[in-house]
Amino acid sequence: MKNTYTIKEMYRDERPYEKCQRFGAASLTDAELLAVILRTGTQGENSLELARRILHPDFGSEGLLSLYRWTGEQLMRIRGIGRVKAVQILCLAELAKRMSQETAAEGLDFSSPEKIARYYMEDMRHRNREVLKLLLLNTRSRLIAENDISEGTVDMALVSPRELFIEAFQKGASSMILLHNHPSGDPEPSREDIRITRRIYEAGMLIGIELLDHIIIGDHCFVSLKDRGDFSDGGKCVWPGSGDV
Repeated sequence: MKNTYTIKEMYRDERPYEKCQRFGAASLTDAELLAVILRTGTQGENSLELARRILHPDFGSEGLLSLYRWTGEQLMRIRGIGRVKAVQILCLAELAKRMSQETAAEGLDFSSPEKIARYYMEDMRHRNREVLKLLLLNTRSRLIAENDISEGTVDMALVSPRELFIEAFQKGASSMILLHNHPSGDPEPSREDIRITRRIYEAGMLIGIELLDHIIIGDHCFVSLKDRGDFSDGGKCVWPGSGDV
């Protein structure tokens, strides 16, 4: 007995494409939106069922966030996903991330840890590996350069202040900000994070390139070591847009 319907065999008002045309994209579920992008399924499975498998791998409940987790190679291991569909999904995830960043970039103020964290949150919180970013600012506190200093396991004990300041001198920066993510989702800094941050801060004050902050990104939360009291212990986690927690 056949228990899988093709999209064409569904009631017209239940077909994702026609539903979007009639009621608008906001009426579609996450799976239906992805099904419209995919267009076709595979033998024995329509595009809507394929979309559900992508959004909820292993019958989990991750949903849309799973789109950030997939690599192209992983997607192409899914039955029904070839190179074209894999590229479509990767581009969709990247487009969503950039739209989020563009929204956060409005009124971006590099003196506000909350606004900085909100801007970089969607990029950094989804990464499976730790990344250390260096933001370089001019005398007007405008961003002039952004570099990934290291990727993998960010061991702050191995970060070279010399390397950071050479980069800052080459770009003519007046100040800098450090960011790194914790894939665990917990942004609480380690003792080594605090120690090396103090070291960079003190060196910067001597040579005239101030370290304005070191922000650690977690899952929808962050810690500003500057806000904790001049890069000292005893701070608290702050959730962007929702006040102190």
